Amino acid sequence: MELAEFEPVMRILDEIINDRTVPKNIRAAAEESKTNLNNNGDTWELRISTAIHILDEITNDPNMPLYARTKIWSVVSALEQKRRELS
Repeated sequence: MELAEFEPVMRILDEIINDRTVPKNIRAAAEESKTNLNNNGDTWELRISTAIHILDEITNDPNMPLYARTKIWSVVSALEQKRRELS
């Protein structure tokens, strides 16, 4: 699996990271997920699972704007699909 396959996911995460209307903790979680996906030291399964876990934890944050939650769900859905392809 190539990092280029994750370009749509990375683009959405960048949108969240660069959106100043999104709370700082949510932007930090998006940044952590993106960094984790770029971590060449781990297997793809571990990278994807960790990113899903990080994003899933913040989806219940009451301060998250609805549009950001929708974007995060979209990212999680895409990552779950990639994880299924690896299995």
